[in-house]
Amino acid sequence: MTNDSIQYEILEDGTISVTTDQISGVNHVSADKLLKQLFELAGGEVTTKKRSRLAVGSSLSQALHTHASDGHTH
Repeated sequence: MTNDSIQYEILEDGTISVTTDQISGVNHVSADKLLKQLFELAGGEVTTKKRSRLAVGSSLSQALHTHASDGHTH
C-alpha cells in the first residue's frame, strides 16, 4: 500500500500552493473533497496546473493546484 500525500505552502502574498503526486483510487474522492472545501473556505480564484508524468515526484516540479486566497491571480 502506498501513501498518498498533499503538500501545501502559504506564500507571502497569501496564495496557497498545493502540490500532489498521483493519488490512489481509494483516496481520490476524499482528496478532491478536501481540496474543494479548502478552496471554497479560502475564497478567490483557483488555477490548476497539470504536471507531466516526468515531473511528478520531481523536486523541480511545479504546483499542481494554486489558489489565490486574497483575490489575486497568478
